[in-house]
Amino acid sequence: MQNGFVESFNGRMRDELLDETMFRNLAHARIVIAAWANDYNTERPHSALDYQTPVDYARTLTTAINRPAA
Repeated sequence: MQNGFVESFNGRMRDELLDETMFRNLAHARIVIAAWANDYNTERPHSALDYQTPVDYARTLTTAINRPAA
């Protein structure tokens, strides 16, 4: 496996979007793919982030960084 992340992402995109969607034209494909990518990058829990969404993980990380040292 050359790049596990890319292969995993491509598999999910194919299974959840490309195999399920009939695009009317290129503009429609761009809109639908952008919406799916936005959901994937913000709302979907990721195992690499301990099953947090990227938004929640970033919030947790930012809070930890900004917390004063004890």
